[in-house]
Amino acid sequence: MSASLSAARRSRELAASAGGPAVDVLVVGLGATGAGAALDAAARGLSVVAVDAHDLAFGTSRWSSKLIHGGLRYLASAQFGVAHESAVERGVLMERTAPHLVTAQPFVLPLTPLVARGQAAVAWAGLRAGDALRLSARTARATLPAPRRLTAVETRRLAPVLRPGGLRGGLLSWDGRLTDDARLVTALARTAAAHGARVLTRVRALELTSWGARIRDELTGEEGEIRARAVINASGVWAGGLVDGIRVRPSRGTHLVLRAEALGPLPAGLHVPVPGESDRFVLVLPQDDGRVYVGLTDEPVAGEVPDVPEPPETDIGFLLDVLGSVLDAPVRRADVVGAFAGLRPLLDAAPGTRPGAAPRTADVSRRHAVLTSAEGVVTVVGGKLTTYRRMAEDAVDAAIAARELAAGPSRTAALPLVGAAAPRVLAGLRAPGRLVRRYGTEAPAVHALAARDPRLGARVLPDHPVTGVELLWAVRHEGALDEGDLLDRRTRIGLVPEDRAAALATARSFLGEEAARDAGS
Repeated sequence: MSASLSAARRSRELAASAGGPAVDVLVVGLGATGAGAALDAAARGLSVVAVDAHDLAFGTSRWSSKLIHGGLRYLASAQFGVAHESAVERGVLMERTAPHLVTAQPFVLPLTPLVARGQAAVAWAGLRAGDALRLSARTARATLPAPRRLTAVETRRLAPVLRPGGLRGGLLSWDGRLTDDARLVTALARTAAAHGARVLTRVRALELTSWGARIRDELTGEEGEIRARAVINASGVWAGGLVDGIRVRPSRGTHLVLRAEALGPLPAGLHVPVPGESDRFVLVLPQDDGRVYVGLTDEPVAGEVPDVPEPPETDIGFLLDVLGSVLDAPVRRADVVGAFAGLRPLLDAAPGTRPGAAPRTADVSRRHAVLTSAEGVVTVVGGKLTTYRRMAEDAVDAAIAARELAAGPSRTAALPLVGAAAPRVLAGLRAPGRLVRRYGTEAPAVHALAARDPRLGARVLPDHPVTGVELLWAVRHEGALDEGDLLDRRTRIGLVPEDRAAALATARSFLGEEAARDAGS
């Protein structure tokens, strides 16, 4: 089947699903884990419907640090299983399933006067342990270079923004970096669709049952039901609202968005130690769109879970303060052109443990859990973006076992996503490098479409690299239904409110033109 998602395909497949024959698996939630579960089940030959009340990657999966971590931070808290699993899954993404979207990113940890020599020694030992994790996961050295010590001159060459006074040098390490987390989810959903899964956005699950779900089309308000032999609840921080007994403890991670000129050239990212803490760092991650992300906080969140979390000023101030501890020239509040916050869906206390017993969300394990309710609904919760594939595999395994479905083992560890190819193949594509990093083997088709129409090749905004053809491609092939889908998820223009406002009319014009084209065809 085609990997293209569109409004027309959604309408056809929703009509076939609502009130239609029972499918093998219904997946609720289309973040990384839900889209991964839809792909895992479809690749095993099961019939699948996957729904989300909003859009692909609407929730936590678009608010990450855009990193695929090798598990180093989990070694410090003795979560050895989680650390190894992270390293394995990083290698899967970088070498087999998504090498177009996940590449090696260098990071410098500056050894400033605030980093004691003992702390530097511990950090260096940690980086060496992280490299051992890479080796244990069988990720090639060519994929992730070895860590090494840097002189003060080398450190400033990779990060000229650092304050030179007292700088003793730095520690260089490498990790996996996503071109864009929301694009990973889009690729997962499209690959699932290519294997026969029906991927339905704007379809809200009102109630989950042993036989499927009662649903509502959020575009029309019509209600119905989707029948399924097995149901997987992958709704993240909203999981507890659909299945009784699931306690999710959200943790807020906030990032700042800066223009690249606020920091100047940054050939490498930064690990900035949080003063007074031995194992917490703020990340500085340059992007290829002229922006820089600075994060990350880890704060517990109480109360009702919002659709779109708001980063509080306390988080913004904290990140600016930590950043300022190493910079030659401070970044001011006025330099922050955007900010975003995501809620990690951490599982609360284990059964029999007093709720809220963990003192901070930073101490809650990132290991995922797969829980099957008395009605047979499978819920997957916890974990993190890096291990989405393993989470999805475990959830599908549980659904198969609970309902005795006929299916083989998971295939996704070796199943390339849409656009994936070996690095040498990607390097030979006749398309701009930026498009290759976003679309992989589809980049030449995107580029050719722009070449036929100069308007499509023009930038949407003068100071941002996204072009009109990317909006058109998103509507025709990536399931974008409105301007939010285009600006906030298929592209990330919307991370800067000023840019979003300037691009809104252009996004609406593409949507209107495509709607008129579809109506006339």
